[in-house]
Amino acid sequence: MAIFEKAPAKINLSLDVLSKRSDGYHNIEMIMTTIDLADRIILNELAEDRIEISLESRYVPSDERNLAYQAASLFKQTYGIHKGVHITIEKNIPVSAGLAGGSADAAAVLKGLNRLWSMQISEEELLKLGAALGTDVPFCICGQTAIVKGRGEIVEPLPSPPPCWVVLAKPDIGVSSRTIFKQIVMRDIVHPQTAKVIKALKENNFEKLCHSLGNALEPLTIKQHPEVQQIKHVLKQAGAAAALMSGSGPTVYGLVEHERKARKIYNGMRGFCEEVYYVRLLG
Repeated sequence: MAIFEKAPAKINLSLDVLSKRSDGYHNIEMIMTTIDLADRIILNELAEDRIEISLESRYVPSDERNLAYQAASLFKQTYGIHKGVHITIEKNIPVSAGLAGGSADAAAVLKGLNRLWSMQISEEELLKLGAALGTDVPFCICGQTAIVKGRGEIVEPLPSPPPCWVVLAKPDIGVSSRTIFKQIVMRDIVHPQTAKVIKALKENNFEKLCHSLGNALEPLTIKQHPEVQQIKHVLKQAGAAAALMSGSGPTVYGLVEHERKARKIYNGMRGFCEEVYYVRLLG
């Protein structure tokens, strides 16, 4: 029996860094929502006690370095399971893009193994496992739209954004979140308007949402990769109602109310950037 899981990408409507922790990590506060750009995860049980990963991507490892592999290993160790699993990952989400592709895959594996082995593990327990794997994994387990706090382990649902289209443009570079976080100087952080984003969501107000988006990591990534700022500028010039970098980048997204305009912006961006997508919000 094969188990199928959809692993949607996320975008940040807001990303704030609140403080440096004693363990070397940072306390964050992020508002995230899912989009209709997703990897597909297929799980098949193996009689032998091992984990196998199949995927067609020269950028993503298929061994223990893969977060989906780590998720399966943690699940097996935590619950004392001595069966094996073959994980097929059909990649659609760009790699090292600020869209939580690896985290989405890991979350899908945790949820899928829960079904494959009929474990009936609660979402709360899965969130704890996810938090041990990475900052974005707990959110990817919950999906939809939420505010995420701490090191990513606190996930509180929020109302969905107003219906709209998302145009994503990723330059031909990868950005390491770890590298960007190492450059943070807390006194220099420009904090986004998180409360205004929440208010716009509660009011289902597209215009207010567009004027409230913010990402405290954006200036740090732009300093290293000026093309991120160029993409933001081009998206806005092309007619996006708002443009913001997602996560630690380098992907920039634009929010667009109507599909016809989104398609037009998408076509224009394809001549400017190698990886361009236009999708609906899921959250």
